[in-house]
Amino acid sequence: MSNSEQSKPEQVHLLVLGGGPGGYTAAFRAADLGLDVVLVERDATLGGVCLNVGCIPSKALLHTAHIMDQARGLTTQGIDFGEPELSLDKLRGWKESVVSKLTQGLAGLARQRGVRVLRGEGRFTGPDSLVVHSKDGRRELHFSKAIIAAGSRPARLPFLPEDSRILDSTAALELEDIPKRLLVLGGGFIGLEIASVYAALGSRVTVVEQAEGLLPDCDRDLVEPLRKELEQRYEALYTGTRVASVQSQAGGLKVSFEGDRSPEIFDKLLCAAGRLPNGSLLDADKAGVRVNNQGFIAVDEFQRTNVAHVFAIGDLAGGPMLAHKATHEGKVAAEVAAGLPVANEVKVIPSVIYTDPEVAWVGLTEIQAQRENRRYEKASFPWMASGRAQTMGAGAGLTKILVDPASGVLIGAGIVGPSAGDLIAEATLAIELGLEPAEIGLTVHPHPTLAETFAFAAEAYEGTLTELYLGGKASDT
Repeated sequence: MSNSEQSKPEQVHLLVLGGGPGGYTAAFRAADLGLDVVLVERDATLGGVCLNVGCIPSKALLHTAHIMDQARGLTTQGIDFGEPELSLDKLRGWKESVVSKLTQGLAGLARQRGVRVLRGEGRFTGPDSLVVHSKDGRRELHFSKAIIAAGSRPARLPFLPEDSRILDSTAALELEDIPKRLLVLGGGFIGLEIASVYAALGSRVTVVEQAEGLLPDCDRDLVEPLRKELEQRYEALYTGTRVASVQSQAGGLKVSFEGDRSPEIFDKLLCAAGRLPNGSLLDADKAGVRVNNQGFIAVDEFQRTNVAHVFAIGDLAGGPMLAHKATHEGKVAAEVAAGLPVANEVKVIPSVIYTDPEVAWVGLTEIQAQRENRRYEKASFPWMASGRAQTMGAGAGLTKILVDPASGVLIGAGIVGPSAGDLIAEATLAIELGLEPAEIGLTVHPHPTLAETFAFAAEAYEGTLTELYLGGKASDT
């Protein structure tokens, strides 16, 4: 392309900035509705962090880790496969093949829909203009409407030195090697999931979390079975602990902790201290879009920013940084941009951590209810009374529900155990539909399954449960 062609502005109806789950969903939905769409993505493939260096590769590796742990656990049932032999190159290649298949699929979907994909880094230059910078030069776009879907990036703690042995989640998932000792700084979603992978592959893992417990926003009764399991698999769990300093040494990373805990040497350190929204990296102020000091962009129920023809979705639009949230918001933004009378009216968004066991929750949590002084009633079903859970060695699991005492409808649910992330979908639908526990309990669930534990929790609330003797209606506030 010549310089004159590069400098000539291109007119587009809808510009989508960012090709992650929210961005490509918005672009595809808008194209299906007849809009002329240009999707700007800085990386070589669509899918964003989630598909390329986040959700998908981590779940691929977590699946492998889970199978390895299951095989080791079969020794208690009289079956011993022996310790697995690890071929890191093959494992890395398999993980990359999964990502490649999915990214190629997205590229094909973009072509089928006529979505034009421009590679490069986009920055706004005015209320209806954006420049894409790439290795091929500079390209200016003029748009009628735009959807900002530029996601987030890993946070880096200021006291960490520059050292190749200090990893973020992206670097950790590249599986360069398996360190003998790994320190994971952060006991949240990202830290615990990646820690699970490395522990299964042979690392001696220590997790340090400054809060008093792992997964600080999750109810303790859901976290406790996970904590007990990780205590057996990891070298150490340090909660209520802060890292004071990290020093680069030839023999490893010397980590000092606040308090009387002695310094330790680790081969590598994973910084999993959360993510930062990318709203402040786009020159959005030149389009008149307000970005707060943290990098978030406020939106209304139509995903519109303070500039009516500019929308924002996903991580930088506030709320939980989850791919399924971004996907839903992407559809809303695309449909509003196409003139449809829709709004983002979801009641709840489920959260899942894909450790072993998995932990999932949706709607109101007990921590949130107590913080906000909200009344609720609760019923639980322990998986020790589930035939299916016992056959899987998952008797430590738990399913619980929270109910609004005024209306009698379900307002929250939590599950810990295998496939909790799949099981939480039924609870999410029940809350969206405003169902009462009796309606869940009267729905026939297949037996023996883990899914029926949700019905059993509902029956426990209603006092109709026969799988356990509760001595009366099992609800409390």
